[in-house]
Amino acid sequence: MMKLVIKNKIGTVLVMVLTCWTTISCSDYLNIDNYFDDEFNIDSAFVNARYIEAYMWGAAAMFVDESNTVRSNYTPGPMAADEGFNVLTGTGVTNIYYGMEFAANVITPDYYGGGSAPLNQWRNYYKIIRKANNILANLDKPQDLSSTDRLRIEGYTRFIRAYAYYNLLVDFGPPILLGDEIVNTNEDLEYYDRPRATYDEAMEYVCTELEKAGDLMPVDVGLLNFGRPTKGAAYALVARLRLIHASPLFNGGQAARSYFGLWKRSTDGVNYVSQTYDEKRWAVAAAACKRVMDMGVYRLYTVPANEDTKPLPEGVTTDPNYYRPYPEGAAGIDALHSYSDIFTGEAVAAINKELIWGRNTGYLNTNIDQGAFPPSLGGWGRFAVTQKVVDAYLMDDGRTKEEARGDTYFENVSDLPQGGTFDDLFTEQPKNFSGYPMNAGVYKMYDNREMRFYASIGFNEAVWQALSSTTNNMHTAKYYYQDEDGRGGVTATSPNYPITGYVIKKWVHPYDAIQGTGARRLPKAYPIIRYAEILLSYAEALNNLTTTHTVQLGEKEYTLSRNTDEIKNAFNLVRYRAGLPGLRQSELDNPAALQSAIERERMVEFLWENRRFYDIRRWGIYEETEREPIRGMNPDGATRETYYRRTIPSTSTFMNRVFDKRLIWLPLPRTEMRRLPSLDQNPGYN
Repeated sequence: MMKLVIKNKIGTVLVMVLTCWTTISCSDYLNIDNYFDDEFNIDSAFVNARYIEAYMWGAAAMFVDESNTVRSNYTPGPMAADEGFNVLTGTGVTNIYYGMEFAANVITPDYYGGGSAPLNQWRNYYKIIRKANNILANLDKPQDLSSTDRLRIEGYTRFIRAYAYYNLLVDFGPPILLGDEIVNTNEDLEYYDRPRATYDEAMEYVCTELEKAGDLMPVDVGLLNFGRPTKGAAYALVARLRLIHASPLFNGGQAARSYFGLWKRSTDGVNYVSQTYDEKRWAVAAAACKRVMDMGVYRLYTVPANEDTKPLPEGVTTDPNYYRPYPEGAAGIDALHSYSDIFTGEAVAAINKELIWGRNTGYLNTNIDQGAFPPSLGGWGRFAVTQKVVDAYLMDDGRTKEEARGDTYFENVSDLPQGGTFDDLFTEQPKNFSGYPMNAGVYKMYDNREMRFYASIGFNEAVWQALSSTTNNMHTAKYYYQDEDGRGGVTATSPNYPITGYVIKKWVHPYDAIQGTGARRLPKAYPIIRYAEILLSYAEALNNLTTTHTVQLGEKEYTLSRNTDEIKNAFNLVRYRAGLPGLRQSELDNPAALQSAIERERMVEFLWENRRFYDIRRWGIYEETEREPIRGMNPDGATRETYYRRTIPSTSTFMNRVFDKRLIWLPLPRTEMRRLPSLDQNPGYN
């Protein structure tokens, strides 16, 4: 009878994991023997190959869907950075979007947000770690497990364990490292009490484990197993972590001293974060990126140009290679679709070589797209993008809005030729490029921008095609106060309007529709890590080198320096794919100017992909960015003249974001602090 129960349980687990990564008395965080199944001894999971594999993927299934970045989330995400905002609040001083609560300094060791899936995943990650350690300790038990499968399961298990530590490290700071230990249960409290690792210790451990995992994992998992991590995913996460480790906040210098100078481990007085700068960390990060590049597996997604593709702007002289065919220049591809198709479901994720690791998910449709769609089309219309993001997009010829003001960029009457009036700030002719329709009468601030702007931003007077619906399509969203998608149009007290005048449109396919006859939304995949990140990280790491370094990764040796050709080649692949000129020589010659270009590029390229929150922190500019108030158009403006005024929204308690040094990481849960006396809290929390 017991065997029958086991079989049924395992069968259930096997079915469940197909939707997880394949689509994917003592301290409670250590006491998890019952998490596989309360009905039988855990040893039953290791009687054969099928059961141990099910147990492994069951551990993977415990991770939160990585696309859940704004609601029911595991991370502060876009709404805790300067790229996202919304007006919705809950009861009292709560907000159902926990990133908003984090940015408002509401999250505490006792409160991680209301609802069923708050920000506190600390205990869950340790459950996963315990499961992984059980697998590694019992790999020799299944007699029908071949040597090849044993190594494969070991690789995946090490990855699962390392990924749990990765999440602990980036969101909570240095974790408690357990190694391979399977912590006993029902011991005295002293047995469980142990200190946190230092940041360096944790970083080395996680990267080493990802290296070991990557060495054992397959390069490709095939179409049917899309979502499972690969060798490239392991190595790419190493590259991401090494870049974080090299960055100012964690690598000595002013930022590290300002945030962590007084934070020492109580058990031995050691600084949790090193106060000594080490340039070689940048070289290690560059080598980790180069290893992924040298695999020859990944490339940026592109779509060939056709008769509908918007021509490249004329007269660009800043980049002599600009008009050459891609990848040597920006010609011959459709920049809009080359970027947009990655996110909208148009590109087949399982064969998209830009996705180093991604997963199929319904969350993008049911939450992020729902939150962006205009209320008149059945959406919430409140997943807002900030004016700062809009301003970050370049003009189609690569100039900033400041450089193009009065030429191709017009925001105020003063930008117009003498005698111009406010009515002259709107386009006179409709446009259609690459299937993207833009009406006449659009504010010229939104004209002549780079293609990623149109792929990502929903603005006033933008068209929502919704082509799958035959009755509710080709809708022009109007966010003026009195219009149906504006604040007054959905009732002045409703939260269903874009408080900044912009919404995230990045995940919306032209066929996506919520309401109307035939309404459908294309399935989508979320990019956990893309090749574009590796390229930009490589450029950033090289830019921070002042001398030559040699780095050993596995059996290969890398010699690295601030090679401007290498920087240009990596960075420009991303720029050319966006239809933009590459780096200027003045930027290549000046590390500070190049760093600014990299920061702008990452903000635009990875908009709402959960990178901005971590980037501004690792750069040590978090407080600087948060001091800038959230701005947008005026949602109370009933006319063109009043709507198109930059304003600081003031209709929500969550408009008043807090800049505080403690908002680098989430706090450790109070319950764990009480159980483990040696567990030091993150700086600023008590």
